[in-house]
Amino acid sequence: MAYKIRVILDVEKDVFRDIVVNETTNLEDLHFFIAKSFGFNGQEMASFYRSNNEWEQGDEIPLFDMSEDDTDISMSNCLLNHVLTKVGDKLIYVYDFFSMWTFFVELSEITTKKEKDLPKILLSFGFPPEQAPEKKFKADKSYDDYNEFLDSDDFEDLENIDDNDFYN
Repeated sequence: MAYKIRVILDVEKDVFRDIVVNETTNLEDLHFFIAKSFGFNGQEMASFYRSNNEWEQGDEIPLFDMSEDDTDISMSNCLLNHVLTKVGDKLIYVYDFFSMWTFFVELSEITTKKEKDLPKILLSFGFPPEQAPEKKFKADKSYDDYNEFLDSDDFEDLENIDDNDFYN
């Protein structure tokens, strides 16, 4: 089977690629194909993140297994059909952690039609800007100063470190 996937670059102007890949493609190969289809060399660190319908970032699937015994999930040991199982399933792809190029990856169609020469680009729209847009990170709540935090209920919810017994 083949997967038709829309990959949208998170920038102000529309930039996306519609691609077709084999369902058993691993995420490492998908990473290289996405990077090259947007004009990147694919040599920077990257991760996929599981996502939901609201594009919330979930569990990370890193480029490399960082565990000591090579048993953690990584792009090379994770097949596409294990993370995208039905039309509408989503991933977030972050390329180059210094620039934080962010992509939204959505499975748009599963086809049984025999496709040749996969992976391939079906549609290419727009061009990435010279530089990645600046990401704005925000917390659920913000405080104007330290004293405001100390006076809040959030501070009272913190555990007292003295209550922990680290020796048992």
